[in-house]
Amino acid sequence: MNRPANIDVLLQPRPPSPLQEIRDDGFERHGVRLLLKRDDLVHPELPGNKWRKLAPNLRAAVAGGHDGLVTFGGAYSNHLRATAAAGRLLGLRTVGIVRGDELAGRPLNDSLARCAADGMRLHFVSRSEYRRKAEPQGLARLVDAAGAGGAYVVPEGGSNALALHGCAELGRELRGAADVVAVACGTGGTLAGLAAGLAPEQRALGVPVLAGGFLTAEIRSLQASAFGGPAGAWTLAEDFHHGGYARVPAELEAFAAAFGSRHGLPVERIYVAKLLWALTELTAAGAFPRGTVLAAVVTGRP
Repeated sequence: MNRPANIDVLLQPRPPSPLQEIRDDGFERHGVRLLLKRDDLVHPELPGNKWRKLAPNLRAAVAGGHDGLVTFGGAYSNHLRATAAAGRLLGLRTVGIVRGDELAGRPLNDSLARCAADGMRLHFVSRSEYRRKAEPQGLARLVDAAGAGGAYVVPEGGSNALALHGCAELGRELRGAADVVAVACGTGGTLAGLAAGLAPEQRALGVPVLAGGFLTAEIRSLQASAFGGPAGAWTLAEDFHHGGYARVPAELEAFAAAFGSRHGLPVERIYVAKLLWALTELTAAGAFPRGTVLAAVVTGRP
């Protein structure tokens, strides 16, 4: 198949994404300015960090002559949906290796149904098999069992050295715009790259949406692979995951709905709602000195 080496010709992204100031009493009464980095507007089907992380990998896949992509995710993975959409737009076959073999005989949820509609072939594996993707031999067995030999392998969440360089561009777009730049974290790749792109006087703040406390080591490992060592200043705000990935308790749902209604903003629940909740709570607790300019990266839409 004849595809242009420059994927921007087909995908037509729209960086840099706009920066929007939000007047919200939860921040203003503490002397904190809140800006939203509307990365959800950078591409209609590959919004936010999905574009930032996938674009360098898509370029590598096309340049390497691969005719397909294989990647990994859970039942509600935004990354799987974005990869499926990218494959459709670029004419690449896609295979998604999905965590949880118990899902194989069930009707697809909306997220996986969207993947299938975009042409992604779904291969369900047990959770123990899925964990073996971190081992070279285990990864090879998973890819072979999925019938994806020869496809370009994109890691879970899209987080690898190439992706970090893509996310560093997000940081460069925010230089001079804020004191603290905050982003929700799944696999940690966006935060790792973002921190590297910010100016020395800025700090990146990550809000993990999964329980477990594993991200610190993962971010250090990702930065070592991408940049040769630590890059930029970053910290994590734990304990705002609301019970784990894809869990949206009633209080978080109500918060997201109210924030969206006040500001005319569609708030994505799995990542962005937890980010905005965390920043509201941290601001109220005095975590940011008066006069702080805080930028929150909106990585996706509902």
